[in-house]
Amino acid sequence: MTAGGPGGTGFVGRGPELAGIGRLLGTAGVVTVVGVGGVGKTRLALRAAEKARGSFPGGVRVAELAALEDPALLVHAVGDALPVAGHSAGPPLEALIDRLRGGPALVVLDGCEHLLPGCAPFVDTLIRALPELRVLVTGRRPLGLPGERVVELAPLPEPDAVRLFADRAAAVVPGFGTAGFQMAGCKVAEICRRLGGLPLAIEMAAVRLRDLSVRQVLEGLDARSRHRCALRVLFEWSHDLCTPGERLLWRRVSVFGGGVDLEAAEHVCAGDGVAREHVPALVAGLADAAVLLRRERDGVVRYHLHDTVRAFGRALLAESGEEAALRRRHRDYYRKITSRAWAEPSGAAQRSWTGRLQREHADLRRALDWSLREPGEAGTALTMIAELLYHWSGRHLSEGAGWFGRGLAAQTDPGEVRAHGLWAGAWVSLLGGDHATAAVRLAEAGAIAARLGLREIRGHVAFLTGMTAVRGGDLRTGMRWYEEAARAHRAVGDPVGLALALSRLALANASLGRPEARGLAEECVALCDLYGEGRHRAYALLALSISAWLRGDARAAVEHGDESLRHSALLDDRLGLGVNLEAHAWFAAGARDHERAARLLGAADAVRAAAGSRMGEFGYLSRFHDACVAATRTELGEAAFRAALARGAAMPADEAVAYALADRPPAAHAPGKIAPLTRRETEIARLVAEGLSNKDIAGRLVISQRTAEGHIEHILEKLGFRSRVQVAAWVNRRPAV
Repeated sequence: MTAGGPGGTGFVGRGPELAGIGRLLGTAGVVTVVGVGGVGKTRLALRAAEKARGSFPGGVRVAELAALEDPALLVHAVGDALPVAGHSAGPPLEALIDRLRGGPALVVLDGCEHLLPGCAPFVDTLIRALPELRVLVTGRRPLGLPGERVVELAPLPEPDAVRLFADRAAAVVPGFGTAGFQMAGCKVAEICRRLGGLPLAIEMAAVRLRDLSVRQVLEGLDARSRHRCALRVLFEWSHDLCTPGERLLWRRVSVFGGGVDLEAAEHVCAGDGVAREHVPALVAGLADAAVLLRRERDGVVRYHLHDTVRAFGRALLAESGEEAALRRRHRDYYRKITSRAWAEPSGAAQRSWTGRLQREHADLRRALDWSLREPGEAGTALTMIAELLYHWSGRHLSEGAGWFGRGLAAQTDPGEVRAHGLWAGAWVSLLGGDHATAAVRLAEAGAIAARLGLREIRGHVAFLTGMTAVRGGDLRTGMRWYEEAARAHRAVGDPVGLALALSRLALANASLGRPEARGLAEECVALCDLYGEGRHRAYALLALSISAWLRGDARAAVEHGDESLRHSALLDDRLGLGVNLEAHAWFAAGARDHERAARLLGAADAVRAAAGSRMGEFGYLSRFHDACVAATRTELGEAAFRAALARGAAMPADEAVAYALADRPPAAHAPGKIAPLTRRETEIARLVAEGLSNKDIAGRLVISQRTAEGHIEHILEKLGFRSRVQVAAWVNRRPAV
């Protein structure tokens, strides 16, 4: 149980339990911490896992399962806890087992009680396949597996319970831990007894000292606690102390499965007694009462409910008669989220949406599941699933394949919604290596598009037909389909579809050493600049990089390759990241930096392993890979080559990107250039130095203001600056070109 002295956040009590779990993890494949709700199972397990981290070189991974409602998604939820994305052509469980190989590892499965029938065989499969793996589980009951060791967590003994109360009280009433505590000690002990020694209940009671005395807290509990569940008593008492608006918000916010930010709370929970403008204050009130837990990560504040607190709120919601309406409002809010994410896949917005959808993943699941179960909502469900295409392909490929399967089975009307779902689902199938399913879906999507005159969808079908051919080894047939896709998207004025087709055409031509690759890539870059699109721009820059490398322009190859790599990393595009790291290995080998080349090959291999294929749709680049491997192995020798390869494979993706972008010998850059920046960024940096605003820069270069802002953001990031003034000073110190 966390907490130390008054006002502290150390760990109070649980010493014997911690030591016991540590010993058991040394020998038992599965250790399960069981106990009633609110007894502190999660905190104990997390503390034990942290203390044991040094014993698990394969890593410690925590999967929070309390918000997971569908047992079929268990493998995906555990995969989400791993540090790399889960792309695989094989069954999801086999892919997860492959990702857990590589040394002793500890997986914490927190909150399994509602998933017990699916969790037990899942864990059994993991530990049988991975003898070095240890699984630490929390729940109300054991899994019932052979060899499972169970730690029964009792409520805190009175001395520790009192210390915890004093610690939490001191955080809201300064000085409580000294004279104030001496005066109220007996009453505090009685409060802890009334609350059964349950840490969650003790903490929630302690924060009430912000408004009440110790005596008032005790009297409020004493009137309710005879022969009743301590948590239920505490929740009812806390609920009664809330304002009417806070009570409404408590039950309504329980509709969420994961964390919730203020925007979501305002959209879903306001109305019928809760004014939208009052929601922030009500959220703050519930946070003060420890009903909501405030967490800040990556500059974003979200509020979470303990699973037992959420269960109490959902019971109130069901009793209120509002549940059906709240579930629909919840779904409608996430319908708007997916629609906006699909409509704004450009520039800085792409990066923002990648992070946001990841944070909202638990509630996206909840909204999709409700829509697929609710009569008449299958069309909305399939639309949402299709709009999440880049979310699935970026980090949740196998899960996305499952959602497309459910959505297409539910929405059978042969209209535009199904056609969209078919081509998007075909893309996910292709990325997962299921070419047969992709072919069936593309054929049906093409037939619907032809019958209804859906020219944009015909363009997507053409592109994916080309991708199918390319992945099958027929590059030239694939290129003809890419050309057809480009014509179709150009005809309907679809810039994103056109940029996608142009980027793949440029890469294919570059791989063949064709001079037209430059024109196609530059057209794609210009189109992306005009519309602020970043994802396809990265692939066009990669085409420019490979084209320059093949014609012997090492400086241009590195310049374009670095910018492409940065885009792929910022957008968390693991497929693009893998091929970018691969290309950087080729460049290093060409510069005779073979140690660097081998490490980058290892890093690229690791990323591709997470992507489930050697080169994915870029298999036609394998000849460059093979040549690089052969040359690097020859220069380093087998032992040194394998050691460098392993060092690269062990790097996390962000470290691999930093390594690829690290300083190179000065000869890599032409003298007198503003070396760290691309040509376009150099141009914009000079306009900044001239004093032009973002709007003026956009007008001068005939690009959107959002694109100009994105370039300036990248310039600041690359140069390590915080202001335009620093950029101007830096430019003015450089020699004129």
